Amino acid sequence: MTTRKKKRGKPAAEESSIVRSARQALAWAKGEDVPGVRITTVEVPSIDVRKVRRRLNMTQDEFAARFGFSRAVVRNWEQGRNQPDGAARVLLAVIDKHPEAVEDSIRGAA
Repeated sequence: MTTRKKKRGKPAAEESSIVRSARQALAWAKGEDVPGVRITTVEVPSIDVRKVRRRLNMTQDEFAARFGFSRAVVRNWEQGRNQPDGAARVLLAVIDKHPEAVEDSIRGAA
């Protein structure tokens, strides 16, 4: 006895939305304007980590421990070997303006 395999297709409407999305993604990747796609960028400022740390009157060890960085990372930022990435710059900007908010959030998460 032979068995027939059923074709498992997707509804045409679903396939067309997937194909449409793939085409939009490809067009966007090529730099073309895509209707309905909005790109928002926020320029995160550079942060002088040493200045922030000194303003808070902390050593590198204290600053790293208080805000969840490694001492080596803080040292490398301050010596210009590395630059904080986007997420770290955002966190450092908040630490610069509202260190207590970051401390409260860290304590609340622990």
